[in-house]
Amino acid sequence: MAFVLFTPVAAALAVLTLAAAPAAWAKPFKWSGSSDIQTMDIHSQNSALGNGIHAAVYESLVMFNSRTLKVEPLLATSWQQVSPTQMRFKLRQGVKFSDGSAMTADDVVYSLQRAMSKTSTYAIYTQGMDRIARVDGETIDIFLMNPNPVLLNQLTELRVMSKAWAEKHNAVEPKDIKGKDETYSHRNAMGTGPFMLKEWVPDQKIVFTANPNWWNAGKAEGNVTEIIYAPIKSEATRIAALLSGEVDMVRDTSIQDLGRLKANPQLKVMEMVENRTVYLSMDQFRDELPGSNIKGKNPLKDLRVRKALYQAIDSATLQRVTMRGMAKPTGAIVSPLVNGWTEAVDKRLPFDANVAKALLAEAGYKDGFEVDFACSNNAIVQDEELCQAITSMWARIGVRAKLRTLPAITYYPMAQRHEASIAMLSWGVPTFDALYTLQSLARTKTTGGDGNYNLGRYTHERMDYIVDRVKTETDLPVRNRLLTEGLQLHNDTVAHIPLHNQMLAWAMRKNVELVQRPDNRIDWRLIKVN
Repeated sequence: MAFVLFTPVAAALAVLTLAAAPAAWAKPFKWSGSSDIQTMDIHSQNSALGNGIHAAVYESLVMFNSRTLKVEPLLATSWQQVSPTQMRFKLRQGVKFSDGSAMTADDVVYSLQRAMSKTSTYAIYTQGMDRIARVDGETIDIFLMNPNPVLLNQLTELRVMSKAWAEKHNAVEPKDIKGKDETYSHRNAMGTGPFMLKEWVPDQKIVFTANPNWWNAGKAEGNVTEIIYAPIKSEATRIAALLSGEVDMVRDTSIQDLGRLKANPQLKVMEMVENRTVYLSMDQFRDELPGSNIKGKNPLKDLRVRKALYQAIDSATLQRVTMRGMAKPTGAIVSPLVNGWTEAVDKRLPFDANVAKALLAEAGYKDGFEVDFACSNNAIVQDEELCQAITSMWARIGVRAKLRTLPAITYYPMAQRHEASIAMLSWGVPTFDALYTLQSLARTKTTGGDGNYNLGRYTHERMDYIVDRVKTETDLPVRNRLLTEGLQLHNDTVAHIPLHNQMLAWAMRKNVELVQRPDNRIDWRLIKVN
């Protein structure tokens, strides 16, 4: 999810910090969110929260600068395009894993190949890669099947694991997130980043301690030497923890508490529009929907029905009442920060219950129908409340949605198994390019990153052509026009129902300094607890 370019994702948190500060400056940082990660395996489940937390331990070749959002070096110090289909990366020297072993070119080659394996959900970031080759001890080449104009953007989410560590612990392949079998890399971690995983008690806490072997120890801006994350589902309990000083920051701030948090002299709140779109996915594949009273056919395959569901949703009321202003209604499946977005593709279909009823009648469902509706209850801001409100709006046009809610840790695997007729999800764009969204959500599901989160199994020949063309188009004006065309086609065919772009609201103690990013990630190298 994710998506979610970076879940669902996937809500997103890049965890990097000062790994070895003078004792006088050593500080712990305690924070809370609404849900836990699903795995510590960096190639198992592509989710925003997980990817961010993984970055405490694991690093990528390049990263987005937190202030400029420009790609900058991390484990790679430089790169050059040898040919349209060959990119060469010089690796940072002197980098060690937290066990003291040296990071080598072989580790980087192995990690990128691991991300391409069949049990990985990171194929969206490896799309276009043909093979990875070691040139020498400090150089690797990425060979592409075709030119890839967003390769660097994609590499920001591909992190490096020790090959020897994975082999020693029988974790060469990523854990299959859809299965129940566990690998050592699921609950354990060992990377080159500023932190080491000390303890993970699912649904209770994750504890990271400073990595004494971090290559940038003592040079980062921040002073955090320990991270303690407490997933707290209850909004009231989460806010109480912040007010009492039990935690320094709450990332998933409850909307109803914002007013009093802003008024508290010991706290501060940071807000911005997130690079994340909340939307509804609809099963457009099955010939009959499980649990529906309509037998022998699938109403969601009919464009008129999908438009009816869309136009029955009063987005203004959702924004004002359910979201209390902490959302920006959108007609696009991506936010304005994403390359390819335009004002035209952001225009929503108008709310009109009468038109929705007429569309249902025209499609042969004048009495409506029953449909399964699945929703998370701790992954998206106001997720359960949103789904309850939408269920009521659909009831007014005769669509009887049978709502069920699940915690994120079980909800997303369920959705990925295509077990929901309609599901509410959110999708961030960690690459800040619409290809990431269109390829994942709207490309016909085949292999790799194509349709890897197309949970409704939508398919359209023109969409497939646009996505495949954009993957390799290096003429940027042409490429951008194609991206916009793809976003408009998504709207015209109601591939999904976009709802809104989330607003970020981070509440923290006054003694915390950080940089807020639109991808909902915190750069822990910049964090200070005074």
